[in-house]
Parts: sequence; structure tokens; C-alpha cells
Amino acid sequence: MNDETLKIYAYVITSTYRKKVVKSLSKRDMIPTQIAYDSDILPNHVSKVLRELKEKDVVVCTNEQDRKNRNYHLTDLGMEIAEELK
Repeated sequence: MNDETLKIYAYVITSTYRKKVVKSLSKRDMIPTQIAYDSDILPNHVSKVLRELKEKDVVVCTNEQDRKNRNYHLTDLGMEIAEELK
């Protein structure tokens, strides 16, 4: 793991919510409602966490133009971090 990846990994593990969202998305692509159900986090918290992780290039939205049911998945960086969380 390089220095930049290590910094982002540290950022993810400092929050229980961020860890849960990354772990949920490591299983498959999901919409925020599915992530909330899978990780037992309130949907408004999931949305905030997804915004944070998107800024750090850990997740990406595949249908940004849609207003509802936005689909998220982990980037290569996100997958690398998910592997370290296991």
C-alpha cells in the first residue's frame, strides 16, 4: 500500500460508518437504501458518508444523472481498502 492509499485507509477506519459502507459495497454495487439496510445505518448518514468517500475517490456513482436510486460501487482504491478491512 502506497502512502496516499495508506492515508485514505486511515481516513476510512477512523469512522465506523465509513467502514460499514465500504464493507457493504465490497459485496456488490448498491443504492443508498440498500447500503443503509445492509450496514444498519440511517439513510441520511449513508448519503453523507457516500459524499465523503466519493470526494476521496473510494466510491463512484454509475448513474449520477438520476435523481433517485443512484448506484454506487467501489473504485480500485476502494477495493484495495476493503481488502485491508477484512
